[in-house]
Amino acid sequence: MAEFNKDDYLNDLPDADDFADKTAASAPAGSAPADGTAPADGQAAPGAGDAGDGSETGASVPADGDAQTEQDAAAGADSGDKSQSESGSEPTEDTLTPLGKAKQEAAEYLEALQRERAEFINYRNRAAKEQERFRQHGIIDVLTALLPALDDIDRIREHSEMDDSFKAVSAKIDKAFEKFGVEKFGEKGEDFDPTRHDAILHKPDPTADKEIVDTVVEAGYRIGDRVIRAARVVVASPQA
Repeated sequence: MAEFNKDDYLNDLPDADDFADKTAASAPAGSAPADGTAPADGQAAPGAGDAGDGSETGASVPADGDAQTEQDAAAGADSGDKSQSESGSEPTEDTLTPLGKAKQEAAEYLEALQRERAEFINYRNRAAKEQERFRQHGIIDVLTALLPALDDIDRIREHSEMDDSFKAVSAKIDKAFEKFGVEKFGEKGEDFDPTRHDAILHKPDPTADKEIVDTVVEAGYRIGDRVIRAARVVVASPQA
C-alpha cells in the first residue's frame, strides 16, 4: 500500500473560491448561498421577515396556526348565517319597519274583507232561495183554497153557456195565476202520463192503440216542474 502524503492530497483539492462560484451558479434563483451569506444583489432572503418586526413580506404571510384560525372563524360565521336564515326566515313584528307593518295590516284587513264578502254572498243566495220558496208556498196556499171555485168555473164552461161578464172574470183569474207561474194542464186526447194524470176510470176502446185521456174531470195545476194537483181523468185503454 502506498504511503499517504498530506501535501499531495491538499494540492489536489479544488480552490474554495472556484467551488463557491460553481455552487452559486448551480443554485435555484432566490435561494441562499451555501455559506449563509446574503445574496449578491442585496435582496433579503425569503422568510427573513418572520423573525423581524413583522414588516415587509414577512408580515403579510400568516403562520399556519393563524390561517387555520381564520378558516375556522369563517366557517363558523357561514354556519351562523345559515342557521339564522333557516330559523328566522320570517321577519317578526319587532323587526318590521313601519312601512312593513302597514303592509302587513293592510293584507290582514284585505283577507278579512274577502271572507266577509264571501259570507255575505252566501247569505244573499240563501235568502233569495228562501224568499222564492216562501213565495211559492204562498201561491200554492191561495191556489189550493181556490181549486173548488176553479173546478166549478170549468164545469160551467163545459156544460153551459157563459155570459160575457162571467167569461171576463174567468179569463182574469186565469191570467192572474199565469202571472205567478201557475200552469193549467189536462186536455182530452193527450197521452196518459201517470206522473201528471190521476186516472179515476179506465174504459176499453177498440179504436185506441195506447192509453189516452178521454175525459177531464178536474184540471191539473203545476208551478214549474212541481205538480200542485194532478189532473183527474178518464182513460181510454186499448181493448185486450
